[in-house]
Amino acid sequence: MTDPADHTPYAAQVALRWSDMDAYAHINNVQFLRLLEDARVIAFRDWFEAGGATDRSLLEEGVLVSRHEIEYRRPLGFRHEPVEIQLWVSRVGGAGFDIAYIVTDPDGVGDGPEGTIYAVAETELALYDFRTAMPRRMRPDERASVLEHVGGAAPFRRRRR
Repeated sequence: MTDPADHTPYAAQVALRWSDMDAYAHINNVQFLRLLEDARVIAFRDWFEAGGATDRSLLEEGVLVSRHEIEYRRPLGFRHEPVEIQLWVSRVGGAGFDIAYIVTDPDGVGDGPEGTIYAVAETELALYDFRTAMPRRMRPDERASVLEHVGGAAPFRRRRR
């Protein structure tokens, strides 16, 4: 495992949809969950199928969302350019792991200050065996695959704990 401080987040480009916009002409807060899911799907494809680990058991046996936490920092207006969602593993447990995210602008996109952050989020994922309909523990090979993507904690301004 690399030092989390040296980790570069994975960057997924996620398109906005016209239907994501609400009556206030910005992306609705609920739609941020879809943006995070889209980024996870893109990242997991690379992490567990393509250039990353060859271990698909995490995806084939099942991973369920058990918790979301989102800190909205700035309204995101609809546009045709995608948002960039930086993501990494922020915690690894015995039966799951957490993914941290920063929703921002890709280079050269956006109307705000450079490095605008629209949201910071974290998703807790639980491993699940759909065959037995039971939660399950992480195997050593799966742990090794997940540990390749560990970074620091999600940079929330404030946490309720």
